[in-house]
Amino acid sequence: MASETYKRYSVLISSTMSFTVCFMIWMMLAVVGIPVKEKLGLSETEFGVLAALPVLSGSLIRVPLGIWTDKYGGRIVLFSLMLLSVPAIFAMQYATQYWHFLIIGLMMGLAGGSFSVGTPYVARWFPKEQQGFAMGVFGAGNAGSAVNKFIAPSLIAIGGWTLVPNVYAGVMLAMAIIFWFTSYHDPKHLVSSSVSLKDQLALLKDPGVLRYSQYYSVVFGGYVALALWMTKYYVGEFGLSLQTAAFLAACFSLPGGVLRAFGGYLSDKFGAYKVTWAVMWVCWVCFFILSYPQTDFVIHGKNGPINLHIGLNVVVFTILMFTVGVATAVGKASVFKFVADDYPHNIGAVSGIVGLAGGMGGFLLPIMFGALEDWSGVRSTSFMLLYGTVCVSLIWMHFSFKGKRHQ
Repeated sequence: MASETYKRYSVLISSTMSFTVCFMIWMMLAVVGIPVKEKLGLSETEFGVLAALPVLSGSLIRVPLGIWTDKYGGRIVLFSLMLLSVPAIFAMQYATQYWHFLIIGLMMGLAGGSFSVGTPYVARWFPKEQQGFAMGVFGAGNAGSAVNKFIAPSLIAIGGWTLVPNVYAGVMLAMAIIFWFTSYHDPKHLVSSSVSLKDQLALLKDPGVLRYSQYYSVVFGGYVALALWMTKYYVGEFGLSLQTAAFLAACFSLPGGVLRAFGGYLSDKFGAYKVTWAVMWVCWVCFFILSYPQTDFVIHGKNGPINLHIGLNVVVFTILMFTVGVATAVGKASVFKFVADDYPHNIGAVSGIVGLAGGMGGFLLPIMFGALEDWSGVRSTSFMLLYGTVCVSLIWMHFSFKGKRHQ
């Protein structure tokens, strides 16, 4: 008979590994979408829709998945979700038309809903003082985005883009089986049957839930959007190869995933408010600098014209993106520390709602990135948009916690 401690950490490890694979699948089109874009002759907006559509289905299903996790338990829900996504992943290699990719992307994107299953499932195995760290470790599965950027370009180089969904389907199936035999179920973690669907959905009217949803749409939605967009951005802005661009994009995606556990630790130690506030300021500064486009201008000096160029080179750009990756990793954990502290009996439902908001940010932002680039012809408009969203968060936080700041 396994001890409670063994079960606790076995659940944490197997759930984190499963979420990593699910996130890798969720972000697959960030790399695969580039050769598909060239093959189909897509515009920037069409690419944004293609890359983001899996995020839409994975986001919309988060609320019901969180509720089902409260009711039936995370083990059976996560296992079923992983199995159901396998046929869609495998089918992508046979897609030939744009609408094929859109439909299949919606279906395989359901794997992205795994976050709102694993978060309450893992949290309930740990005492309150360790929940921030536990959720942070699980959330480190976001590093699946970086794993995708390491693996997918290599597979494309070996056998073309169709090899990627073929391999990924096998990986997902194997991980589902491993998860089933290394995870556990505890009936004590289920929400009482007296809690109705209507009661749980009523949380949508809660001001705190709405506030944390907005924060998460920045730190998670922005992270997902940039994870989908950065490989293509590096190729277009700096003229890099797909393999080099994906590697540098991983410099953003990797810390944005693995350091989430560190964010959980900081949130447990210093509190969710202080950590989230610091995260927003770091993002605000970085997005301000990243927003400035490559610019050439002439100053008419007394001794003749002076030509100046202002713009970020690939090294400075990557350092700033790495900084944003670290900040969003910490912020994703701190926002869910808010959730665990304020809604201990409805973690599943609230995490589903907050996760939905973050996912919708990850869906809408890449489409808006593409539309802004098509309209303006300036790539850095994506960072201008993110700068604005961070401003909203900072203002909202300032007034929401004004009375509590010095308590």
